[in-house]
Amino acid sequence: MNNEIETSDPERVSLRIESGVAVVRFERSDKRNALDGRQFLAIAAVGEQLKARPDARVVVLTGAGASFCAGLDFSGFSAMLDGGMEEASSDGSPGRLTDSGLTHLGQQVCWVWQELDVPVVAAMHGHALGGGLQIALGADIRIAHPATQLSVREIHWGIIPDMTGTLMLDRLVRPDIARELTFTGRIFDAEEGHRLGLVTRLSDDPFADAMGLAAEIAGRNPEAVRAAKRLLTTTAHAGFAEQFAAERREIAALIGRPNQVEAITANLESRSPVFSD
Repeated sequence: MNNEIETSDPERVSLRIESGVAVVRFERSDKRNALDGRQFLAIAAVGEQLKARPDARVVVLTGAGASFCAGLDFSGFSAMLDGGMEEASSDGSPGRLTDSGLTHLGQQVCWVWQELDVPVVAAMHGHALGGGLQIALGADIRIAHPATQLSVREIHWGIIPDMTGTLMLDRLVRPDIARELTFTGRIFDAEEGHRLGLVTRLSDDPFADAMGLAAEIAGRNPEAVRAAKRLLTTTAHAGFAEQFAAERREIAALIGRPNQVEAITANLESRSPVFSD
């Protein structure tokens, strides 16, 4: 029996549903599932598709190949240098009105997993950097291989997390830890991420363990599971629309400014940046 579900762009994102478990897999393995405009659109679309699938009781997010998601595609940084992108994390397309307020496409690919009324489990391996980490933070549960490389990477490119990451990060770790990770952009492994509270569980086979957990949840009363997620999400995310609007304002004020351009240029040229005060 073929359980594959057609998606808007199967070369970028695939969807399979079996026994109540929906597996969403990022399919851009040759780029470590890095995010460009086409990838953003495909991820957001499959999230919307799942809202209309009553046969999906749990969702598992995973990445094909060596990584979960390595963050924004380098071509996006080149576009920023050329002034061609209004927002660092999207393809510049207009946002849409959601339950959380108007979001740009980068926010949609993360927040759509919170809008689903079923649990979402991220199975992380290889890299979950920048936007990739923010997508994982949009899941309800994160299972990661201990060696997975994590980073709130945006400051490395002279920008900030603007894909709902500032909200989710601040709810998962201590405020001082959220600030340290955001201010430095340092790369750390999932073992440290687990200690900090970003990773729910460590696993030598995160996808297999995510599927096992998903099967367990799918075997529970689906109405009760949905009710529980609605209650937990409402309690945890009061005020999120205002936070997302603040993200959009801050990123819009950063993109294309001399210091942000210098951050990108210096990194692409493998030199230390020289910022102005």
